[in-house]
Amino acid sequence: MKRITIIAALVGAGILAGGAALYFGGGQEGAPRRALWLAAEAPTKPSWTARVTPLAGDGGNGVVDGAAAGSRFSDPFGVALDLQGNVYIADGGDSNRIRRIAPDGVVSTFAGGREGFADGLGAAAAFHTPSALALDRKGNLYVADTGNHAIRRIAPDGSVSTLAGDGQPGYQDGIGRAARFNGPVGLAVDKEGNVFVADTYNDRIRRIAPDGTVTTVAGNGLPGAGDGMAAVAGFDTPTAIAVDKKGVLYVADTGNDAVRRIDTDGMVATIARPLENDPQPVLRRPGGLALTGDGYLYVSSGAGGRIVQIAPDGTAHALTDIDRPPEASYGSDGTVRLYAPRGIAVRRDGRLVVADGQALRVFSLAEPKQGEPAAPIRAAAFTRSEPMPWPVGPQQEVHEVVGVMGEVRGSYDGESRHHFHAGLDIRADIGSRVLAVLPSKISDPYPNWGFGSLGEGMSLGPFSYIHMRVGREANGKALDERFQLLAGPNGKPERVRVRRGTRFAVGEALGTINPMAHVHMDYYPGGAVVNPLTLPFVGLRDTIPPTIQGIALYDDAGKRIRPARKRQPLRVARAEGEVNIVVDAYDQMDGNLARRRLGLYKLGYQVLHADGRPVAGFEAPLITQVYDRLPREREAVKLVYADSSGITVYGSKVTRFAYAVSNTLQDGQALPGSWKVANLAPGDYILRIHAADYAGLVATEGRDLPVTVE
Repeated sequence: MKRITIIAALVGAGILAGGAALYFGGGQEGAPRRALWLAAEAPTKPSWTARVTPLAGDGGNGVVDGAAAGSRFSDPFGVALDLQGNVYIADGGDSNRIRRIAPDGVVSTFAGGREGFADGLGAAAAFHTPSALALDRKGNLYVADTGNHAIRRIAPDGSVSTLAGDGQPGYQDGIGRAARFNGPVGLAVDKEGNVFVADTYNDRIRRIAPDGTVTTVAGNGLPGAGDGMAAVAGFDTPTAIAVDKKGVLYVADTGNDAVRRIDTDGMVATIARPLENDPQPVLRRPGGLALTGDGYLYVSSGAGGRIVQIAPDGTAHALTDIDRPPEASYGSDGTVRLYAPRGIAVRRDGRLVVADGQALRVFSLAEPKQGEPAAPIRAAAFTRSEPMPWPVGPQQEVHEVVGVMGEVRGSYDGESRHHFHAGLDIRADIGSRVLAVLPSKISDPYPNWGFGSLGEGMSLGPFSYIHMRVGREANGKALDERFQLLAGPNGKPERVRVRRGTRFAVGEALGTINPMAHVHMDYYPGGAVVNPLTLPFVGLRDTIPPTIQGIALYDDAGKRIRPARKRQPLRVARAEGEVNIVVDAYDQMDGNLARRRLGLYKLGYQVLHADGRPVAGFEAPLITQVYDRLPREREAVKLVYADSSGITVYGSKVTRFAYAVSNTLQDGQALPGSWKVANLAPGDYILRIHAADYAGLVATEGRDLPVTVE
């Protein structure tokens, strides 16, 4: 179980005891009858171990009602639960609906059905990128209608009305439609019927009284992290809010990687934040909150995929996954790892319901019953048949691929095997524009990162576009009004803001190439990072087979086994039991420069008798590594690459991919392995390496290593 280091501060005594109908818009339950809630709610178990199972959605992008397993969502975000067991989901993207999952798993549309701003009954109403949801004690469902800059209310009969906001972005207190918000994402309702709003791009917390009057609770309107009294405190892109029975507010302060508390006297304090310089913080980009009746706070980490539980005494842990123990994959910490969890809701029995915006699914997290079999979650696989335009111009002409998924990458502090290269690199001139390849809508409330750095990028649809000046021309000017440049204390731009719900068409500019001289694309349909070569980019060809530069064997101690003399077979004692195979190989594509080296797609080995007959069990090559998906654990790169690997960008003299072929990488999971020579009778053999690229071309030269087993 992984313990999270946070700022030592109490979440607060007596958080939401009983059935106050507060529940955060990222998802919590309303309680029309308090007594029923009190009787049914189970005590929260600290630091429990969860099993993740799908509740609805098949991982495909779309709008499909019906049975849970066949349903589809476009951008599941907010979650709310009623006492009858219905789950309400705010579905953004192209859906713009409020969906309902019945207790029997059937998904239906509760309200909305098109992008727009219209009140009305059920499907006659229109939303624009709905986000958080919350239920009040009367059964009214409140919606943070992000793209319409408004807060909407859905009565129990399905009729939709506008509580506050006029559809235009801005900042204005007032009554009802006279007030203005700027992309509100989070909301919560207290027991008195007050609606609290995380006014995300105004960096403020607002309150809507039962009579519709909107006032500002906290935040000075500028991105910041300062604690203190309400009017001077700073927030940075707050996206979730919860309120307890005493009126204390909790805020997921996304841009600050923090959870904040606002006391009833207006004092703002930070209660949770990763330590500085933590290379892999668990609490990254918090985007959802859920309070329990006995004082526990759940936080969804949108960038890390984890669910964090903060106890009333301030201690915090990431929930562990019973189906994913630490030894299951090299470097795994055993915690629950979703893809991009957004809203959370807590059922009366303590189970969690979580909407995952990247996986396009709604998940249930619960402690399994004794003897209950595992139900592994796998990202759905989807293919595209029509040609894919390139992310740089001309989009219908082929461009040089200079990096593929699965290659080893280092760090600038001298570590040659720091992480996997997760996507595709396409060369382009510095300053040229990066262009959208699919019509998409921004789903993440905080979609871009790394302003001014070489790793600057933005997520859009199922892609991340990296190594660009997001939203800026080469001279630093904004590309258009969709990109808001925010100035720092010196008056110079220090970041770019892009609102959730912003649309981009194919060919529209997202930024310009920075000094890395290429755009990197990650591709994650259904959540998991998938090899972008599955996309049929226009004109892309590969007629060049991989090159094998060398094959080496190592004993269990890591010592290389060498022949007694050159050009003689390697002699391996059966007493060694197991040996490790390392293959130095690379690929190229049509149009590559001669010096360009790319990684492989599929590796394995075959054992043959000296006359070429396959050894029993090796009638076909044993495929050990397939780079269609990658492990989420960064340290797994050290399992599938030998320590002699590295690329020139990170200090290696030459680019070298030394694959530890006897270790496995299958379906995104890396595991140790070996070649069991003890199973072979003494004699002469041929170890034949299978090295293939994505096009299916296989290396035929340098693939055989004669071996004598003694």
